[in-house]
Amino acid sequence: MIVLPIHHVSAKAERFSTVRRSGLVSCVHDKPYAEKMWGAARAFLVVAGALGIGACASLPEHVVRTESSAVEPTRETTLGRIATDSSPAEELSGFRLMPIGSYALNTRIVLARKAERTLDLQYYLVADDETGRYLLRAVRDAALRGVRVRLLVDDLYTSGEDSLFLALASYPNVQIRLFNPFPGGRSGFVTRFAASPLEFSRLEHRMHNKLFIADGAMAVAGGRNMADEYFMRSSVENFVDLDAFVCGAVVPQLSDIFDDYWNSPYVYPLESIVTSNHSPKALQAEFEERTRLVTGPEGDALPATDTLGYGPLADDLERGRLGLIWAPAFAYADVPSKIAMESGFDADSVQYNLIELMRKAKSEVQISSPYLIPGPSGMDMIREDRKRGVSIKILTNSLAATDELVVHTGYSRYRRAMLEAGVELSELSPDRIKRAKRLGMFGTSIGRLHAKLAVIDRQTLFIGSMNFDPRSAHENTELGIIIESQPLAKEVARLLEIARYQSAYRVQLSKDKSAIEWLAIENDNPTILHEEPDSSFWQRLELELLNPLAPEELL
Repeated sequence: MIVLPIHHVSAKAERFSTVRRSGLVSCVHDKPYAEKMWGAARAFLVVAGALGIGACASLPEHVVRTESSAVEPTRETTLGRIATDSSPAEELSGFRLMPIGSYALNTRIVLARKAERTLDLQYYLVADDETGRYLLRAVRDAALRGVRVRLLVDDLYTSGEDSLFLALASYPNVQIRLFNPFPGGRSGFVTRFAASPLEFSRLEHRMHNKLFIADGAMAVAGGRNMADEYFMRSSVENFVDLDAFVCGAVVPQLSDIFDDYWNSPYVYPLESIVTSNHSPKALQAEFEERTRLVTGPEGDALPATDTLGYGPLADDLERGRLGLIWAPAFAYADVPSKIAMESGFDADSVQYNLIELMRKAKSEVQISSPYLIPGPSGMDMIREDRKRGVSIKILTNSLAATDELVVHTGYSRYRRAMLEAGVELSELSPDRIKRAKRLGMFGTSIGRLHAKLAVIDRQTLFIGSMNFDPRSAHENTELGIIIESQPLAKEVARLLEIARYQSAYRVQLSKDKSAIEWLAIENDNPTILHEEPDSSFWQRLELELLNPLAPEELL
């Protein structure tokens, strides 16, 4: 198997650390201190196993899973009619990139409000915060109009949310299912693993897909989960990310992918895992109370245009014609049964298809990767590509932007090697991104990179949920779209260029090659720094202390 040799961690997208069979470790998290929680959980499992304590919960058997399928897009729905009227050819797919969080959230809400037949949602994380509740309320409103709602959520981080999901599921037309659920200890992150100490090999497999489909005609796919920090709504930290609005030929492919998961034996109806003694009326009253005060980006709260110059999708829908970029595209997803595979490899997997494209690059590869740890094989591939004359540009997080200092130690060990190989390496700066304001208004929050993208030869674009790490190859299921479009590829290249030159530092070797330095150009004035930019003395000291103590196989 060919594994992409660039490993990173997605801040706020995954939350635990585990040694990969490749000898590399992907440290991933979704909330502050979750890595410590995961370490505590593993320690507890070891102790519990040694002492023979702890009840072992198991998944229910003979679960009834009523199969259902996505609806065919039809002109009988408003969204279906607009999608058909907007398409220049039935074999093409239409796209609009959404780099701004308020637009990305508003697009989902508008689709939920316009849906007439079905809503299919598949997410790794739906948080019980302002954004999560706002989305779920819009979904509830659609169900009350008679829209069939199917919500599929990975079960890793639903602790504390069972009551919210049960309340939503109490409404007619709403079905909720959990991917690879935890059968016991559901009140907390650690207790979930502690309740099933012998099932770690199953529970470490997670569904990382992100997908929103309305009436089988229009969809949103990309890197964002449903939580405040993905839409610039957190006061603590917010993330630079990217989604794509989609319609046309690729949407039925996405619907087929959703159906494969929804009807999978690895997916369980919510009520087979958790139950409530409350009546549907009482549950609905609870849902109303928990969501009645939530707000979202509405009306004049949205900027007139986004970074790419597009207006809100609602304007297009009101006109009955979508202004999109149309191109050939294909959607890929790892099969749900990947969680039971020995190798986790499939020739149709997301990662395999993207890697094949990268290996065929003729002139340039651009990657956005929040966390970056090239192993020896990764450096071999980088050097081989450079020998063929392929330009490699990578955007990642700086020390000040990272929320995984231990992982940054691994990345820092490879900076010199990458620079010596001729990689154009840039690190996102929390301070510079606030001043630039082109990628969002961060206020007092920390700006971090979360977008997972690849642009090949400025002709081909990948956008999806896949992280560039062994976990995506072996453990998680992923979803992505590969688009053959020079205009779209150029748009993403433009976004990456904005981030690199306005919101990041260029990492380079000093003239005498003896040290690493950071270059920023503002108002045509170059500034060179000789230590990790925007970072504190204590951050740099901790990095130095951790570096010799953190073996790469444990990062």
